[in-house]
Amino acid sequence: MTITEITSKRSEIADDGHKTVPSPPPESRAVTRRRIGPFLITLAAIAFAGLLGWKMWDVYMGAPWTRDATVRAYVVGMAPEVAGRIVELHVVDNKYVRKGDLLLVIDPTNFKIAISQSEGAQQQAERAQKLAKDGWGTVQNAQQFTSQLHQQEASAQSAQENLNQALRQVEALKAQRLGAEAGFAQAKAQLNQAQVNLERTRILAPVDGYVTNLLAQLGDFVNVGVNTISLVDADSFWVDGYFEETNLAPIRVGDPARIKLMGHDQIVRGHVDSIARAINVANAQPNNQGVATVNPIFTWVRLAQRIPVRIHIDEVPPSVVLTAGMTATIEIDDRGRASAR
Repeated sequence: MTITEITSKRSEIADDGHKTVPSPPPESRAVTRRRIGPFLITLAAIAFAGLLGWKMWDVYMGAPWTRDATVRAYVVGMAPEVAGRIVELHVVDNKYVRKGDLLLVIDPTNFKIAISQSEGAQQQAERAQKLAKDGWGTVQNAQQFTSQLHQQEASAQSAQENLNQALRQVEALKAQRLGAEAGFAQAKAQLNQAQVNLERTRILAPVDGYVTNLLAQLGDFVNVGVNTISLVDADSFWVDGYFEETNLAPIRVGDPARIKLMGHDQIVRGHVDSIARAINVANAQPNNQGVATVNPIFTWVRLAQRIPVRIHIDEVPPSVVLTAGMTATIEIDDRGRASAR
């Protein structure tokens, strides 16, 4: 129906005496639409924000997660037990080694000489001990002689002199034998120590792992007790997740964990191994008198403490290279939710 027909129809109705209702102008309808549009958009945005917030709350509280996590591993530091110059170096930085592999050798010359000297001292002490044992027969004879003299009458002057001389001989031979035995034991101990020192010139890998931050070079002089080589234990990697204390309640030992390393898309699988039982408390630090130092200032805004949760790594994708110190995000699932997946 055209606009002319509609106008003619309204004129006819007016002519019949009926009251007509004028239709709103197009400008009024446009204003109404402009007022309703923003309201509908705002309502939709609020609904979407509420749905998103509920979903995030469910994810965060139903499956606790944190972006404050770090990959960790045990590092074995090897400090020589003998001093000397490095004459052999069989590793380079970041090299993978197996338990028992030879890492370096310290100059063994002085320790071989010490073994030769100890062997000579042991042989000399052994000969002295043998002579003392041969003289022990004289001691026994002297003891028998003294017992016979005791049986004789003690009134004879010559018998008394012989008795005194036999007693002195017995004591001298006893002291000689004891000294020979002590000298032999000492020489044997020195030889054993020299052999141990020679073995310690060869430093072997105590675990399977990776050489890290190698600074030792061929020809360097190393001292006793100074760390020379460090190995990252390849079988000791784990992840520490620092969860807020308000999110610890749903976490249980054994719960599966999803670990996402920064810079990697693959997911590393693991499970909750343990939850830390203590963190540092600033107010518990004692002063020089042993009295607790308490901060007199208390703020109304209290931040939740972060508690370390240890995550055992179960499965690592082949393309992921773990490095102690990497940053990670951890999501914890309870075992019921994980089995449902």
